[in-house]
Amino acid sequence: MDLFNTNKTTHLLPAAGRLLIAEPFLGDDNFSRAVILLCEHNEEGSVGFVLNRPTQLILGDILENISQPSLPLYQGGPVQMDTLHMLHRMQPSLGGVQILPGIFWGGSYNALQDVLAEDMFDAAHLKLFIGYSGWSSGQLMQEIKEGSWLVADAHPELLFDTHVEEIWKLAVRSLGNDFTFLSNMPIDPQLN
Repeated sequence: MDLFNTNKTTHLLPAAGRLLIAEPFLGDDNFSRAVILLCEHNEEGSVGFVLNRPTQLILGDILENISQPSLPLYQGGPVQMDTLHMLHRMQPSLGGVQILPGIFWGGSYNALQDVLAEDMFDAAHLKLFIGYSGWSSGQLMQEIKEGSWLVADAHPELLFDTHVEEIWKLAVRSLGNDFTFLSNMPIDPQLN
């Protein structure tokens, strides 16, 4: 019996608005215990953002003369770390592409500056990312077949209202009882 057999699948296909949950022992430092919101998935590839990788940076570190410079930045992934992206629940103000009901990707940075300057926003409705996670055509499906990722439906509470240290465990638990044991796996079982 293989006690650490994590070879489980949700039978969900990746799509915009779904989560990728890293399997417990994924060895890539960029994605260890990561939860990624997919914002785009098509025949050309996939784009998403790691929800649970806060950085030591704040918005004022990368943009000068911006209101609310202390907004935290997350590492969206290892691709193009010189780009800034946003997920938000402020569509009329910022625009963007709807990923889930009431959840938007992108928008106008001029509008963001205006909203920040007017101090008429709730920071809990906005996540800013440097870089993104990306896969070329067929690459993500191959990684899912290899068992690197579990695919799950996303819930707004997990995206915006959950402490980053709890996101991975709660995402795994949201898959149901057949997956709950994974949330209790140690990062390195050899150290136990």
